[in-house]
Amino acid sequence: MNRTLTCFTLLCLVLGGGLFASAPARGLDNGVARTPPMGWNSWNKFACKDVNETVVRAQADAMVSSGMKTAGYEFIVIDDCWQVGRDAAGNILADPQKYPSGIKALADYVHGKGLKFGIYTDAGTKTCAGRPGSMGHEYQDARQYANWGVDYLKEDWCNTLPGQSSEASYTLMRDALAATGRPIVFNICEWGSTKPWLWAGPVGNMWRATGDIQDCWDCKKKWGGNGVLQIIDLMDPIYSYAGPGHWNDADMLEVGNGGMTTAEYRAHFSMWALFAAPLIAGNDMAHMTPEIGGILLNKDVIAIDQDPMGIQGHRVHKDGGLEVWSKQLADGGRAVVLLNRGDKSAMIAADWRDIGYPATLPANVHDLWAHKDLARQTGSFSADVPANAAVMVRITP
Repeated sequence: MNRTLTCFTLLCLVLGGGLFASAPARGLDNGVARTPPMGWNSWNKFACKDVNETVVRAQADAMVSSGMKTAGYEFIVIDDCWQVGRDAAGNILADPQKYPSGIKALADYVHGKGLKFGIYTDAGTKTCAGRPGSMGHEYQDARQYANWGVDYLKEDWCNTLPGQSSEASYTLMRDALAATGRPIVFNICEWGSTKPWLWAGPVGNMWRATGDIQDCWDCKKKWGGNGVLQIIDLMDPIYSYAGPGHWNDADMLEVGNGGMTTAEYRAHFSMWALFAAPLIAGNDMAHMTPEIGGILLNKDVIAIDQDPMGIQGHRVHKDGGLEVWSKQLADGGRAVVLLNRGDKSAMIAADWRDIGYPATLPANVHDLWAHKDLARQTGSFSADVPANAAVMVRITP
């Protein structure tokens, strides 16, 4: 056997998971979101009723004081309900009761903390909460956002017109943002309804791949809707469409909002990191428990999400409710999640051949939640995984 060819083949297997890597999807080249955006959004915790400039300032303070800024979180994003109308010239107006200082002053406050500021709009006539949308005002609104110092725009898909093209609508806002000359992360939020992974790569930096997340592990067992397990299943088939500058968005994190156990939140965070999904916290950062802080601030798991290669992980093995997920990393290693969707503890094994390694390859294994090196392994790694939980490791040849 040709020894040179054998060594080359092994190198390809280890670093690429195979002899040929698939071509990356074409992404928006606007200079931002080269790794998945990290930050905080007001909706999951404060929704429409309870958000105001005092709350937003407190969250910006907490992002710094809690260590989240140091861990990589940088965006403070106001979701729906900040706007109330337009003036005689058509300029969008903020709610004077909730934002008496104005949006620019709030953005300046956020920037003063060394953070970035985000805001929300809608591609329809109205937002999901019935506030003014951006339809017909795209360039005007984009200029206003840029003048205020906006760094991130989330655009929703409520109250659109029959037959309205999502691709054309979001392309229009993309061009409007580009015309401002300000680097602005563009978050397309049409809930996966028109398969944005097929067209949104050159249009937005991230696109919602699913309907809205709910704060539950398995929502089908409760009331329907998208819980963590439902979103995991929706994200798996589209893994090949993500990459630097263009990400499949699994929706904002529910970690810390009270609907799941600590183990379920840990698994939730593990899977979002494996997906190279944007990590947008949705809790009250000003009142985090140590357990929740320990999840959101886990730098080892965050590093998997922020890996510069930008590959989204996917499921490589399934045996009933026992699953193995793998993500290729820039250094040739793999992030692996052993996910137990069942009702009782079970052993789950990750076979090297399933994650793109030859069976004879020795590798180091580091547990990302226990924060410790495990015994060196050859051929496979296994662990006892509790029900509704996950074990996450980094495997390095």
